[in-house]
Amino acid sequence: MITFDENRIYCKQANIYIDPWNPVKSAIITYAHSEVQGQACLQKRNILIIGYMDLNKHIFTMRMLVVTKYFKPVLYITILFGLTSCKDGKEEKKETKKSSRPSLLVAEGIVIKGEPFQTEYTTSGSLFPNEDVEIVSEVAGRVTSISFTEGGKVTKGKPLVQLYNEDIKAQIQKSKAQRELQEKIKARQAELLRIGGISKQDYETTTAQIQSIDADIAFYEAQLRKTVIYAPFNGRIGIRNVSVGAVITPATVIATLQQTRILKMDFTVPDQYKREVPNGKVVRFTVTGSLDTFTGVISALEPTANTVTRTIKVRALVQNEDHKLVAGAFTHVVIPLNTNQNALLIPPQSVIPTDRDKKVAVVNGGKAKLVTVTIGTRTNDKVEVLKGLKEGDTVLTTGMMQVKDDMKVKVTVRG
Repeated sequence: MITFDENRIYCKQANIYIDPWNPVKSAIITYAHSEVQGQACLQKRNILIIGYMDLNKHIFTMRMLVVTKYFKPVLYITILFGLTSCKDGKEEKKETKKSSRPSLLVAEGIVIKGEPFQTEYTTSGSLFPNEDVEIVSEVAGRVTSISFTEGGKVTKGKPLVQLYNEDIKAQIQKSKAQRELQEKIKARQAELLRIGGISKQDYETTTAQIQSIDADIAFYEAQLRKTVIYAPFNGRIGIRNVSVGAVITPATVIATLQQTRILKMDFTVPDQYKREVPNGKVVRFTVTGSLDTFTGVISALEPTANTVTRTIKVRALVQNEDHKLVAGAFTHVVIPLNTNQNALLIPPQSVIPTDRDKKVAVVNGGKAKLVTVTIGTRTNDKVEVLKGLKEGDTVLTTGMMQVKDDMKVKVTVRG
């Protein structure tokens, strides 16, 4: 016995509830008060839904329940009906979506034309002193005087620190006295050698002793010079780390001396731009905390690229006479590259990115066409088009989300 209610069909003989309004999900049925796969259940009961009718979707199939011993032919008919129903549903959605498209798009656009455009490469860099050294002593000793002011300017050759050196001076005085004695002995031995009173070997031994004393005197004088630390170049000295009376070693940093009247700016560029950064080229840069734009002149670059980053290190010299710049600051560097006198430029919003490429909506004869383009340098308000457009093309600047190929477009050309 088969009965119908508002939502489903009940077969009393098979004890099965079936939803006739959803043929795709009707495979899930109630059998023995538990949900099982419909195909397995239907095979046991030899029952199969072969159709349904939904007048709202204009699908003309039958709503009925069949009990038969011949399962395979009926199974074929069921699959056919199910596929037909799904296909009709997709076609209906497609027609609905198609009908929702606007028949005419009202948008704004520009007529592109060639204009001068300079391509630029932007990178980051750092500022360093032109000269930078840590003031240390070559010998260990006690500080007896400090001759510089913290943070002040010093000139090349100015004494900065004096170490205790009285012991070295005494050694020099002793060596000089020994030398004077050996000189007198040498003079007497020369007279004796002339008359054969001594052997030539004794005379040569005295001469060697004098030469040895001369070497000792030179060594002690060198040590004496190391007790005074001089400024190696003009610059500004930093904060001192020692005081008078401190015993220092060659590992003790007394202070730092930097030359900041000229600064070095180091940055990197990809290896393909090596020819674009020759010596003498001017680059622009800015620093955080200042609205000014500064310039530097490229002075050197590494001959080879880094094997990991594939970049080349470049160095530029920056004049800092007014000391507006501080060594160690982070810089935003702009390197001017080639200048194209007839570049095709469009606004960034006109570029439609896709998975594989980038497209631009071009209007010709009142209809839109999506053209694949190759873009070059991008700035804040312009994008250079290298390939895909020509001078005189009308490019849309609004309506990018609605435009489709061959869509009718009413364009208002702006500037």
